[in-house]
Amino acid sequence: MTTHHQSTRGRPRVALVTCADQFDLDPDDQLVLAPLATRGVAVQTVVWDDPDVHWSSYDLVVLRSPWDYALRRDEFVSWAATVPTLLNPADVVRWNTDKRYLAELSAAGVPTVPTSWIEPAESWQPPTDTGEYVIKPAVSAGSQDTGRYDLADPEHRHLAAAHVRRLSDAGRVTMVQPYLSAVDTEGETALLFLAGPDGLVFSHAIRKGPMLSGPDLGSDGLYKPEEITASTARPAQLAVAERTLAAVPGGTRQLLYARVDLIPGADGEPVLVELELTEPSLFIGYADGAPDRLADAIVTHLTRTA
Repeated sequence: MTTHHQSTRGRPRVALVTCADQFDLDPDDQLVLAPLATRGVAVQTVVWDDPDVHWSSYDLVVLRSPWDYALRRDEFVSWAATVPTLLNPADVVRWNTDKRYLAELSAAGVPTVPTSWIEPAESWQPPTDTGEYVIKPAVSAGSQDTGRYDLADPEHRHLAAAHVRRLSDAGRVTMVQPYLSAVDTEGETALLFLAGPDGLVFSHAIRKGPMLSGPDLGSDGLYKPEEITASTARPAQLAVAERTLAAVPGGTRQLLYARVDLIPGADGEPVLVELELTEPSLFIGYADGAPDRLADAIVTHLTRTA
């Protein structure tokens, strides 16, 4: 299933990769179509698991919204390895789609949210303290299968243990993190970086309102709704983002985009909650010039493959 957005005659061809449930692209992603057209780029929307697509026919294949991959990660990673001009590249996809990369970044000195990892065969009981905790799978997208638990509440303790068992029974690795309460007032800050001639360049920042209100009771759709506003990155946030990107295996020149998600730690300083290199919303509708900057980033990579 593909949609031709422009005539392809004599133009570089770029596929924007999505999933069947998001075939028309996220409204934010649609904002890059006109800037790409003015730069002479022919664009198609393509579903990642469509068996009839000839990926080698594209000059670039750009991951945008393949948000149904989380329960099929092995298939998704195997597919990525077959696409010769994929951005971000397949080895980055393999590394970044399992959040255990956070342990590597923490070991490299990046301030991250403290995380415990529970393998499917391991048993787990809630900590004896009465703080709030977040439980989520190591492979997920759109905050699916993610819950917040107040361990002072006996019902929450029961639900937290049941959440871990549910993930373990499905063969999924579980993450357990303390809930950092400053996110209730400051929210989460996402810093967006886009490719320039010599590597990634900071583009813009947005703020997400707090999303986790309680235990995971399931949700419909590919992702939970988000409350987004434009933001201004502070120097301390930019410093953590730069340290994070400096630790990416293979370096950042290979990347088209990166999103660094930060929240305030217990001391108020920013800590990494996620590094999004596979299919992040880029929020280009929240910053002047961002659609053009993304189009320029794509053209930068096109010139490298020419």
